[in-house]
This record gives sequence, structure tokens and C-alpha cells, in this order.
Amino acid sequence: MFKRGCGLEFFLMLCTSLELPLSWSCPRHCVCYSSPTTVSCQAHNFLMVPEGIPPHSERIFLQNNRITMLLRGHFSPHTVTLWLYSNNITFIDPDTFQGFTQLEELDLGDNRYLRALAAETFSGLPKLHALHLYRCGLTSLPSGVFQGLRSLQYLYLQDNRIEFLQDNLFADLMNLSQLFLHGNRLWSLHQNTFHGLSSLDRLLLHENQLQWVHRGAFHDLKKLTTLYLFNNSLTELSGECLAQLPSLEYLRLNGNPWECDCKTRSLWEWLQRFRGSSSSALCESPPDLRGRDLKRLTKEDFPSCSGSESLHQIKTWTTADKVSFKKDHHGRHHHPSTRQHPPPPPPSDGSDAPSSSDKSPPPSSTDEGHRPQGARNCSRQRYRGPKKILKEVHTLEEMADKEPQEYPGEGKFGHPRKKPKCTRPPPLRPPSGVQQANGSSAASGQQHPTACLMNLIASALLAAVIR
Repeated sequence: MFKRGCGLEFFLMLCTSLELPLSWSCPRHCVCYSSPTTVSCQAHNFLMVPEGIPPHSERIFLQNNRITMLLRGHFSPHTVTLWLYSNNITFIDPDTFQGFTQLEELDLGDNRYLRALAAETFSGLPKLHALHLYRCGLTSLPSGVFQGLRSLQYLYLQDNRIEFLQDNLFADLMNLSQLFLHGNRLWSLHQNTFHGLSSLDRLLLHENQLQWVHRGAFHDLKKLTTLYLFNNSLTELSGECLAQLPSLEYLRLNGNPWECDCKTRSLWEWLQRFRGSSSSALCESPPDLRGRDLKRLTKEDFPSCSGSESLHQIKTWTTADKVSFKKDHHGRHHHPSTRQHPPPPPPSDGSDAPSSSDKSPPPSSTDEGHRPQGARNCSRQRYRGPKKILKEVHTLEEMADKEPQEYPGEGKFGHPRKKPKCTRPPPLRPPSGVQQANGSSAASGQQHPTACLMNLIASALLAAVIR
């Protein structure tokens, strides 16, 4: 039996060794869990971060309270997930998250009175992959505020009051996959606005006040598949601007006052070659074209425009690029040992993406070498697994158009795939010398003279025995 007073000490030691949750170690009105260590304090009208949060807490949920400020020491550097959305935060100490090397998700969204951030607020967060700053009343973003966030994949900046994005603001975000900027007050996009976003897949810019987009604004977005520009104030957009997006699949341009004159001729030409899904782009002017879809206009609708100039604007491969490609391709052709997959050849018409009415693209070259168009490698074993389905994009409430899907047995945008026929290869025959060595005389039906003499002698002996 334990001595009086020793029972409590033993119980505490047992709980500590087994890492059991202790009710007294949790802040009041909160619930704590273990594996992973979690503190849940949402929706309790806290005016400040509650005291007594266990120092080794990995997940802290403080959303839907009335917290007004965040200071250094409120949280532990061991935090992995921190939710603080839907509070009344007006100030964040720049050192609040200093040394949080394990932090992966930080949700500060829906704090409408935050309005400003210090440039060093998020410095030193090497593992952060999701940052929520939506609906925070932000009017600007200081230079360097995202510096060093090389693991960031999701950045939510929608529904703020941002009017301008500084050049190279996202330069360190080379792994960013989705950037949400819709519902702001942006009016222009410059050449280096999105510099460094080489992995970006989705860029949402709708519901802004965009009037001008630099023709090189998207030059780093080689992996972008989704671009939303609807419900802005765009009257023109250079075809060259969109021709820098070789992976684009979904484009939304509706809800803009397009001026369908010579300024939009290059955009019209690019749209004729675009193979992905695009919305309508209704003309606002001139009066005789008002209400018509820019995509469905014809060359006759641009009578006073010079086609050569607009065609030159949407070329994505310069002469130097083509020469470099030819040299690189020629060099690999003479050195098979170092051969790699060649990059796609430059389009001859100067655009990256043909229109959806065009036929499916020619097959790309393979490791066996360049086969002529339509030829098929019949000796290679074919994969008979399920076909890939085109990845769907989440439909927003503002969108009325539906994204096309790829169904089994159909091409990428609903066109049936045409499979080139395989010609039966000629039968393989052994060399003529081998065939003769195996008995060419037997194949011709003649017998050797010695064999004939032996047969005659055997017949004579058999006749004599019978007699």
C-alpha cells in the first residue's frame, strides 16, 4: 500500500510516462487530445490567446473567437497546424512565428480588421505549405513578405482590397501550386508580377478591376492549367500574353468589355488555335459587333487590320529559340548514347495551343526514334490498363460553363481517337545456309544414292526368305 500523500504523485508520474491527457493541463473551456497533441478552443469568445496551452502542442484550433492580437510567446515552436480564422485580429507581432520550423499550415483568414502585415511576419517558416490570408482587409503586401517560403504550395489572398502587387513578390515560391487573388482591386499586372512561379497550376484573378496586362506577365507560368480573368475591366489582351502558357487548359474571359478591333486581333487569332476550354468573350464595341463572341468572329470582321503584325505578336518561339532547338536536336541525333527526350518542336503557326476544332496533335517522338506521323510501333507491348481521365477543376459559383471531360475511348476533348493500323510484319525465316544444312535434299523429295542401294538389297533378301 502507498503512504498517505504518495498516491497523487504516483498518478502524475504514471500519466506523464504514458503521455496521457490531463484535464488540468488544458486551458479552461478547451479540449485537449494526444497523438497528435491537439488543443481545441474554438468558438468560446476568447478575447486573447488562452494561457496554459501545452508547450508541445502540435495542432491548435482557435477559430471563431474574438482574439485581437498575436504576440511572441503565445504559441510553441512545436506547432504544426495553427487555425486562427474568423477572429478580430488587428495586429500580429512580427516575431510571433519566429523559429516555428515545424509549422505547415497557418490559417489567418477572415480577420477583417488586420489590414496590414510586417515584411518579416512569416520569415523562418521552412515547412509552411498552406497560408490563408483571405478576407483580412489587406490593402497591400510588403516586399519580401513571402521571402523564404520555398515549401509553400497554397496561398489564399482572395477577397481583400489589394490594388497592386510588387514585382518579384512571389519570387521565392517556386513550389506554389495554387494562387487565389480573386475579389481584390487589382488593376494591372506587370512583367515580373508572377516571376518565379514555375510550378503554378491555378491562378484565379477574377472579380478584380484589371484594365491592363503586360504581354510578358505570364512568362514564368509554364505549368499553369487554369486561368480565370472573368468579371474584370479588360478591353484588350495580347495574344502573346497567353501564348506563353503551353499547359493552359481552362480559360475564363467572360464579363469583360472587349473592344473587338485591331487591338484584339492577336487575341482572336490565339483563340482560334487554343485547344482547351474557354468561355465566351462578348464584344462591347464597335457597335456593329456588340454582343458577339470574339471567338466566333471571322477575318472579315477585322477588315482594316494587318494580319502580319498580329501574327507576329503571338509567336512563342523566337528565331533564336528555333535555331537552338535545331542544334540541340541535331547534336543528340549524332550521339545516341546521350540521347534524351527532345522538347516539343515549335508550332509552325506561332501558337502554343490550337483551337478545339483542330484535329488531335501528332504523336510525339519516343525513345525508339522519330517515327513518321500516323505510324505505330507494333512490336512494343501495349499497356491495357485504364485510360487517364482529364483532371477536373473545381467549378466556382460564378462559372456557368462546364469543363469538358475525357471519357474512355475518346480524345482529350471528346473527339474519338483514331488508331493507325498495324501492318503485319513479314515472317522471320532462318538464313539460307542454315536451311540447307538442315537437309535441303529432303525438302526437294530426292534420296541419296547409297540409301537407294541399301533399299534394293533389303528387298532382295526379304524375297529370298519368303521363297
